[in-house]
Amino acid sequence: MVSLILNGLEVQAEEGSTVLETCRFYGIEIPTLCYNEGLQPYGGCRLCLVEIGTGDNSKLVSSCTYPVEEGLNVRTNTKRVVSARKMMIELLVSVCPQSKTIQDLASKYHVTQVRFPARNDDCILCGLCVRMCKEQMQSGAIGFTERGFKKKIVTPFNARSEQCRLCGGCIYVCPACQMRCQGPDAPTDLCSGCLSLEPSCIQTHDDYQCWMGTTGDCGTCEGRPDQRTRDAKRSTPNAKNNASSK
Repeated sequence: MVSLILNGLEVQAEEGSTVLETCRFYGIEIPTLCYNEGLQPYGGCRLCLVEIGTGDNSKLVSSCTYPVEEGLNVRTNTKRVVSARKMMIELLVSVCPQSKTIQDLASKYHVTQVRFPARNDDCILCGLCVRMCKEQMQSGAIGFTERGFKKKIVTPFNARSEQCRLCGGCIYVCPACQMRCQGPDAPTDLCSGCLSLEPSCIQTHDDYQCWMGTTGDCGTCEGRPDQRTRDAKRSTPNAKNNASSK
């Protein structure tokens, strides 16, 4: 067992485990897309970023591939981490806006704008299908080819692979194959149909501290001026009368 600091608390973790596994063991939610418990970590989507170290020596790392170390200082919801996650979700939406999985992530983590032109690709290069085919199906019928912006997933020589057993495992894990609710002809790139409330404590504190319960339980949300104004309006007799008349 190794000892490390996780969001300011000293915890124990099994030697050889990753930061992501440790965080999930202690109930800390970290978004992932290319990660799957039954497959080797890939670290391609960069959604599971956490901040390690302190001060000028801190850096962002992918928690699914970074192993725990003795004395490691991990913070999972700093302003830097939250900003990086939102940026990655924006990029994913611009690449594949038709994916329900990505749209759900955008709503959950309060991404309200996409500052990049939509490409409408049918692949985000998360590598889930390649690893599923090789590691779980013991086939290896598909793989990566080319590099950089030319990188893609194909069968050998772009021909039908004799190794493929038509099991459908690649489609099962593919986030781009899960069509968004509005269908292929959605009017906007960003759905926002399941948009959640952004935790206001990230604007007050460096770390997001809503450990238990829903947004607002820590008190910072109720302490915001705009929130106090809304609460005051709800408590006035006129507001109640207007609400009852409707």
